Order: sequence, then structure tokens, then C-alpha cells
Amino acid sequence: MTPTPTSSLFAAAQRCLSETDPEQKVALTGTTAAEFRAGRLALPIAEGVADPIGAPGRPLRPCLIEPRKLAQRGLGSAEGRAALVHAIAHIEFNAINLAWDAVYRFRGMPASFRADWVDIADDEARHFRMLSERLAELGHGYGDFDAHDGLWEMAVVTADSCLQRMALVPRVLEARGLDVTPGMIRRLRGVGDHRTAEILEIILREEVAHVAAGSRWFAWCCTQSGVEPEATFADLLDTHMRGSLRGPFNTEARLSAGFSDAELAHLGTLAA
Repeated sequence: MTPTPTSSLFAAAQRCLSETDPEQKVALTGTTAAEFRAGRLALPIAEGVADPIGAPGRPLRPCLIEPRKLAQRGLGSAEGRAALVHAIAHIEFNAINLAWDAVYRFRGMPASFRADWVDIADDEARHFRMLSERLAELGHGYGDFDAHDGLWEMAVVTADSCLQRMALVPRVLEARGLDVTPGMIRRLRGVGDHRTAEILEIILREEVAHVAAGSRWFAWCCTQSGVEPEATFADLLDTHMRGSLRGPFNTEARLSAGFSDAELAHLGTLAA
């Protein structure tokens, strides 16, 4: 027997997005994803309009500063490794909010869009939990180091366009993890931190699928808008990312995540 939905998916997504306590956000995300998969969350008959985007639910710490002001620490010390784990945990925490905001904000999308981003929110919450546990093993907690707000700033920029959100958040900012994580894994193993390296290997495998979802829905949005995906992606990069892209790129992972050869070539022309 199909269960009767008892709550609105949009309201549930907003609760997850608004939760400020990291542990509670992770727990609420897991519960909400399970409820969704069990068919206990429905779309309202009238979908309504999402509230204007604002700051997501997050704790008072970490202190958010400009990226160029973040302290650079080597991996040769426990403090340096903890700072790296914290930086990645911060990305994953933002990714939970980004996934729930996609579910909450972009209404009228196909059911499979919502299913993708609920699953991604659940994955990101699990990633954050693993990194938080590792951070505790290194004698620290989330909020102990400064961080920046670049991911959410781009969420604000793209709040009125699912096409732009899919292009610039998963396919640009989050895809950067595909490029830099293999090198981090090698360096961590080189200093004997195999535990952190193992966590990053799990995250890297799963992030390919997350970026692929961004590629898939970017292409869908382009089709609905009657625009050509490769040219549109190039225009968005030129408008929003010129001067801020860094190479080299993980060609194999990006191809697996739905990038075309032409898109990778254009990324290369813009990268410093």
C-alpha cells in the first residue's frame, strides 16, 4: 500500500535549510530524506513561491572572511591537517544547504530533480559527519578555523535561475573538488594520514555523481529554455568566473561528470 503523504516537501526542505546546529541539520537531513523516499512528503496542490533567498541556517562559527585572508597551513602538522579537514567540512556543510535550497527554491521541476537533490543533501550530510568525526580525532571541531562564504554567495547570485545555479554551483564551484582532491589524497598519504585520505576518496567518488546531476539538470534547463548548452556554459563562465578559475582540471573525473571536450577546452582558456 502506498503511504499517505503527511507533510510538504518544500516545508521539510526549508526546515533542513534553516536549521543552525550542524549536528541537528545532519540528523534532520537524514530523517527528511528517509521520509521522502518512503513517500511521506508531498508537493502542495498549489506549489506557491519560495521565499527570497537569505542566509542559510548555520552556527555563529566559523567566522566567515575573504578567501585571500585565510591562513595557509602545511600538512606536516596535526594543526595543518585539521585546518584542511575543517575547510572541506565547511564545503560539505554548505553543500547540504545548497542541495536543500535547490529542492525548496526551484519549483515546477520534474520529480526526478527533487529526488536527485534530496539524495545529494543526504550524501553531503554523511560527508560532513565523517569529516566532523575526523576533525574531533584531530582535537578540533567545526567552527575552530575561519572559512569563506563563496559557495553561498554564488547561490544568492543564481537564486532566480535554476539554469544558472546548475551551471555555476555544481559544475564550477563544487566541481573544483574533483580537480584538487586527488592531490590532497596523495599529500595526506605522504605524511601518513591514511584515515583522512580514505574519507576523501569516498567523497571524491560520490562527488562525481553530484556534479553529474548538475550537468544533467543544466542540460535539461537549456533544452527547456531553447539555448545551446556548451555556448551557454561558456557565456556564464565569461560573465561570472573570468579571472577566478584555477587549473589544472581533472579531465577524467569531469568527463565522467558530464562535461564535454569543448567545455573543458573553454575552461582551460579561462584558467590561471
